Amino acid sequence: MTRHKPAFKKMLSWRRRVILTCWIVSGSLILVRAAQVQIVQGPSWKELVKLQHQTKEKIPGKRGSILDRNGIELGVSRERFRVSVAPREIKNVSSVTKLLAQTLDLDIDVVSGYTQSAGKWGTFRGYFPPSIRDELLHIPGVHLEQKYPRFYPQGDLVTGVLGRTRDGKGQGGIEQSFDTFLVGQEGLAVVSRDGGGTIPGQKVILNQPGEGAQVELTLDIDMQQISRNNLAEAIRTTEARGGDLIIIDPNNGDVLSMVSINNGSENSLSTITTPYEPGSTLKPFTVAGLVHNGLASLTDTVDTGLGFWEINQRTIRDVHPEGGWMSLAHALQVSSNVGIAKAAQALTKSLQYENLRDFGFGVATGIRLPGEGKGTLRHTDEWGGQSAVSLAIGYELSVTPLQMAMAYGALANGGKLYKPRIVKEVRDSQGKVIDKVFSRVVRRVLSPTVTKKISEVLERVVQDGTGTRAGLSTFAVAGKSGTTRAWSNGSYEEGAYFSSFVGFFPAEDPQMVILVKLDRPEGAYYGGATAAPVIRATMTDILASPSSNLDWNSLALAQKPSDPLPVELPIRFAGNISEIMPPVGITPKVQFELGMSSDGNVIMPDVRGLTARSAAGRIHELGLRVHWSGTGRIFRTSPEAGSVVSAGDTVNLVSRRSNGDG
Repeated sequence: MTRHKPAFKKMLSWRRRVILTCWIVSGSLILVRAAQVQIVQGPSWKELVKLQHQTKEKIPGKRGSILDRNGIELGVSRERFRVSVAPREIKNVSSVTKLLAQTLDLDIDVVSGYTQSAGKWGTFRGYFPPSIRDELLHIPGVHLEQKYPRFYPQGDLVTGVLGRTRDGKGQGGIEQSFDTFLVGQEGLAVVSRDGGGTIPGQKVILNQPGEGAQVELTLDIDMQQISRNNLAEAIRTTEARGGDLIIIDPNNGDVLSMVSINNGSENSLSTITTPYEPGSTLKPFTVAGLVHNGLASLTDTVDTGLGFWEINQRTIRDVHPEGGWMSLAHALQVSSNVGIAKAAQALTKSLQYENLRDFGFGVATGIRLPGEGKGTLRHTDEWGGQSAVSLAIGYELSVTPLQMAMAYGALANGGKLYKPRIVKEVRDSQGKVIDKVFSRVVRRVLSPTVTKKISEVLERVVQDGTGTRAGLSTFAVAGKSGTTRAWSNGSYEEGAYFSSFVGFFPAEDPQMVILVKLDRPEGAYYGGATAAPVIRATMTDILASPSSNLDWNSLALAQKPSDPLPVELPIRFAGNISEIMPPVGITPKVQFELGMSSDGNVIMPDVRGLTARSAAGRIHELGLRVHWSGTGRIFRTSPEAGSVVSAGDTVNLVSRRSNGDG
């Protein structure tokens, strides 16, 4: 065995050398890798670790303002602050807790939950005004973050038109259609993060955000308030599901007011999105087409028989039949279905279609708001045997309230169909105009001679026809009522109607076109009974308001002798109401100084117990603006009755329904 010991020792020595060599090589590799990681790759790894705790973040720009035509703010982004607390950085917890509670107007127990928290940091809910900045800016452990949340100073008064914003992007209305202008230029910042999110107070701004552009609308906030008040009152008293009211300037297409209320909500804008069958409000365009094409004159007569007419296995009936022969003008004045339908037989299918298309029916108006409907006007290839008769009296087509208002604008201005304008101009943050929206005539539809003849008939409609409840004692008003059955789920809904009225004034030199449509009013449902009084109330309030958008000198020339309206024609809405406003004579603004002292101040009247419309009318007469909330009669005002206020100030009216309200 002794012979094998040297060999064994030799093998053992070799194995040890191999193991030692492996250890040396492995150790060397570890040292080399460590040197590579720490020396060569060290900066890269440090940057990676840094990126896990720090990241670049986009800072939204301040969204631009939306103004009415007089510069009144409708949508604004105002400076506010988010307040965060890092408890471990606070030096004197007790004093900081008291300061925060006092400055933020929060309960001290709520504040203590943040300042004495075991967490690294916490953020108070909500936004706080800029006034807190001086008190809290340099307090250790308290961090402020500047924000620009969106505010709507007029509340829900213009909700449908403006839309809203969500996560900085416009949704609906002007906010959406002009989002690229309104959104400000984004900034850039580096922020620190941990498992709980962004760490307050650890933000470095690399690029400051910019401010968005300012959008000026054609709306008049006073007219918008008046429209909303009167429409809401009409919906309440007629128990309608909803309604629309729109006011345009027929001489340039400006939309001065646009209100939609549906099932108590003002968020939708059915004035442009929801078409309806117009009924008798379309008849003036049928008559205009006949006269314009030389197929009839207003003095031509038509036989209405006994007030009904059978054609193509269908019976056309007059709602209030006079029967016998009558002129085309009188048929329009009394809204004879039989008379208009018979006269329209002179129109060929192509002429009838082209006439309605020329007035803008069946085509979107192009207003710069999202979601506009174009209505329905089928081509003649799709007409049935009843179509020509139906179209003549406002059936088998659908229109939006805006389309109908613009079409009446053409009757009011001498025959020019305007594209509606809701935005006047867009200005950048420096005040430079970057998008000017000009009034645009789409086409001339009629000659001034024809429109004057039609307007004279529509004036008689208000004087002694189906629209007498839209009349004013001081100015001539032209207009037409309409009542149609409500279409729902592929058929006409039993006992449900749309009631509407379109009017313009003064009839001889129109400055406004007003359309009112009520959805399924209860009780008296004819347009002349339900919608026409809303027109009259709206015009009355506008004439008594401090609006600067009327030509008062022209109104003074157009003023009629101020004979009082007949007692049987009070301003009232159809429905169950307990107050009827007596007729009111309107004095042009050039002479209007009722209740105003020499220094421009007025005494706030006591309007408690009145309806919102009556209260608003009294306050507008004093040159004051109105903001109304609630339903029912007025039970509180701000300022209170007896207070001295300045002309142009806004009065807040708060309504509350009592047991005596209908």
